[in-house]
Amino acid sequence: MPLKRRLVQAGRHTAIILFGLLMLYPVLWLILSSFKPNHLIFTNSSLIPTSFTFEHFVNGWKGLQGVSFGRFFGNSALISVLSVLGNVISCSLAAYAFSRLRFKFKGLWFSIMLVTIMLPYHVTLVPQYILYNELHWINTYFPLILPKWLAQDSFFILLMVQFIRGIPRELDESATIDGCGQSQIFFRIVVPLLVPALITTAIFTFIWSWDDFFSQMIYLSKIDLFTVQLGIRSLFDPSGQSDWGALLAMSTLSLLPVTIIFLVFQRYFLEGIATTGLK
Repeated sequence: MPLKRRLVQAGRHTAIILFGLLMLYPVLWLILSSFKPNHLIFTNSSLIPTSFTFEHFVNGWKGLQGVSFGRFFGNSALISVLSVLGNVISCSLAAYAFSRLRFKFKGLWFSIMLVTIMLPYHVTLVPQYILYNELHWINTYFPLILPKWLAQDSFFILLMVQFIRGIPRELDESATIDGCGQSQIFFRIVVPLLVPALITTAIFTFIWSWDDFFSQMIYLSKIDLFTVQLGIRSLFDPSGQSDWGALLAMSTLSLLPVTIIFLVFQRYFLEGIATTGLK
């Protein structure tokens, strides 16, 4: 390889690395500052702590009003896991119906589903809140979980529809000849081939449910129902003394589940994104 080309590539890679470090700086500051004593968090400009302490993690884990952060993590895990199961099951069934079955007004219903993707969440917030309030679901997890079991997330339905359309119909016809019904075709033929899209849906759903703050803030006000995000928000007191060390420590811990999930299933995630709609 010519020297000039090597220099160009080296310069390009250096620029990418520097830009990546710049983008990661806030995350690195968050993680490393959680180990600094409170008096050094905003007074010491160095990224590397000159003094380490684990006190913030101990104090932060104690939680609020007698409710530990372990409870908050458990609540977030419950909501996220049930949301993942709901989206994977309901959205895959809806996608199979739109891509394989024939029924009246199929095109109309599919168009309406696509329109809902374009609606901002805040447009439907008030009528949804009124509905859930009439059902006495405020201060419960039903508003956060139940819609996922009713195929509310149209984005994932569209993602799976595009994936299923890439599966040859000859497989369905062969299974029909062998005596399989629609349910058997779905579970024995479509689902095994749909695994990359299902894993992509599960990853996105888990991350969005875990990181969700606005919906949880609207529907949950009892501290024993708080999630990690609401617990972290409660550590910040704009009118008094905030425990910045505990806040940063719990924020650091809140990053671990989504980071681990992404790293473990990264290959399936990329495969699902790359193959959906392109087969």
